[in-house]
Amino acid sequence: MKERIVRAVAGTMVLISATLAYSVNISWLWLGVFVGFNLLQSAFTRFCPLELILKAAGVKD
Repeated sequence: MKERIVRAVAGTMVLISATLAYSVNISWLWLGVFVGFNLLQSAFTRFCPLELILKAAGVKD
């Protein structure tokens, strides 16, 4: 369950970033860059801050 939530949150954040970059300010693309970088580093290190938050909240695997 955690993995699905992480993917859903990451996808939502990227879509929000693109929408805000289009409608508000191009600098909002940095949010999408941050999310992408975090996904990339988590693929190598297996460390994801959102997973720690979900674990603390009691979400099961």
